[in-house]
Formats: sequence, C-alpha cells, structure tokens
Amino acid sequence: MLDMTGHKLPPAPGVGFKPQHYAEVISDSGAAKWLEIHAENYMGDGGRPLAQLRALAERFPISVHGVGLSIGGDEPLDADHLARLKRLIGWLDPASFSEHLAWSSHGGTYFNDLLPLPYTPQTLARVERHIHEVQEALGRRMLLENPSTYLAFSESTMAETDFLSELVRRTGCGLLLDINNVFVACTNQQTDPRDYLAAFPLHAVGEVHLGGHDADEDDAGAPLLIDAHGSEVVDPVWTLYAETVRWMGPKPTLIEWDNDVPEWEVLKEEAARAATILGRVNA
Repeated sequence: MLDMTGHKLPPAPGVGFKPQHYAEVISDSGAAKWLEIHAENYMGDGGRPLAQLRALAERFPISVHGVGLSIGGDEPLDADHLARLKRLIGWLDPASFSEHLAWSSHGGTYFNDLLPLPYTPQTLARVERHIHEVQEALGRRMLLENPSTYLAFSESTMAETDFLSELVRRTGCGLLLDINNVFVACTNQQTDPRDYLAAFPLHAVGEVHLGGHDADEDDAGAPLLIDAHGSEVVDPVWTLYAETVRWMGPKPTLIEWDNDVPEWEVLKEEAARAATILGRVNA
C-alpha cells in the first residue's frame, strides 16, 4: 500500500548536504532544520558516505532527491537503478523523495544533464506510467520537480503547469517547486514567472528549491540564464519566493548549491534568509 499521507519535512529551511560540511553540520546546523542528499551518491554498499548518512539521519529529517531515474524518457525505467533506489529508501526511510520532470538516458547511454521533454498526451501517458511504477516500487508518494528550460518544443500541446496538474490528478504524486527554475525558464522564454506561478498547482507542493544561476546572452543579445547551482540565490528569485510563500503558506525550503560549493557559513546565511521569509508568513 502506498504511503500517500504527505511528507514529514518541517516547513523550514534545509540545505543540500555536502561531505566537506559534515563536521559543521553536526556541530552547528544554524537555520538548516533538515538535509537533502542526491540518491545516486548513496546507492553503494558501505563506506564513509553511508556511515555519515546514518549519523545525520539520527539528527535531521532527510530528503532524498533523485537525478538519474530518467522519468521522462521514452524507454522503460532502469530496473537495476530503481532496485538500488528502493534499497536506499527502505533502510533510510527518508522524510521525502523527489525526482525531476526530465530525461537523462537513452539506449544505455547516460547523459550528464537533465533534458526537457515536449508536453503532449503521449508524453503525459508515459510519465504517468513511470510515476506509478516508482511509487509502487517505493511504497510512497513522490514529488516531481519542474524543470529549468531554455526553449519550448513546437510540438507541445499543453502548458507545463497543466501537464503537472494532470500528473498530480492521475498519479497522486506531489510537486517540488523550484523557484529558480521558474525564473530561469520564464526569463529564457520571455514570459512572466508570476503568471506561471498563478497557474501552478500550489496545493500539491511538498518542497521548494532555491538555487543560483549564471547569466549570459544568446546570439541575439537576449538574456540567457543557466541553471548552474553554483552561486547565491539572486534578489529577484528571493522576491518571487517571498510572494509565492505568501500565496501558498510556508513549505520546506532547500538551499541548493551543488557546484563551487562555498564554506558552511555561506549556506547557513542563505538558510537564515529563507527562515526570515518563512517567519514573516507565520507571524
């Protein structure tokens, strides 16, 4: 039977765990009240990574974020990958599990990226099947993250928000709302992120992500933002986050920083800024 009762993460800031911060996290987590890990880093059979994770799980709620299921791919899910994920989820019993609305493998080749997909009835049916398969295998509800995109597919017949809403309705999954991804995608496609969020099924959001991006220009001189996860959250994303939290209420909020990882104090400051925004909603 699926556990569809929701998630146990607190409506407070969390931080993506990096092994170099282990001592600081254990001794002084600051505003970070929960931690997120990438599933694929902990699918081995032992060693220091799993020992650290077991110790952290005794002190913090853990969110497991998958990056390799290729849930949007047009091939069957990798059975071995899903089995390793099930084993990890089984012993860790995390507070939440999430994956991306993207594909990352084809024909046995794994790409070092999360690639977008067209929003069509055919894609919807395929992703629906994959979500059902994952949720049945894990015995729990999963969250699906909105992607960062750079172009729109001409063959798409649905808006992304409608696509996500229909997946929630058909599968009972929840959503991971990445505010930076919204800002990146809407800037790149010259649309209004507030219009996107007004159409987003906020009732299904179980977790929020905040991260940094790189700014560039395309060949025509138009802004081009790259979802890089290697810098502070920019002020426009903080503003968009604060507005969204006012609309939907406080949610577990992750500071996501995967590249050029800074000192722990920097992540603590970012988490504290999120805590301040969440505190205003609760006041």
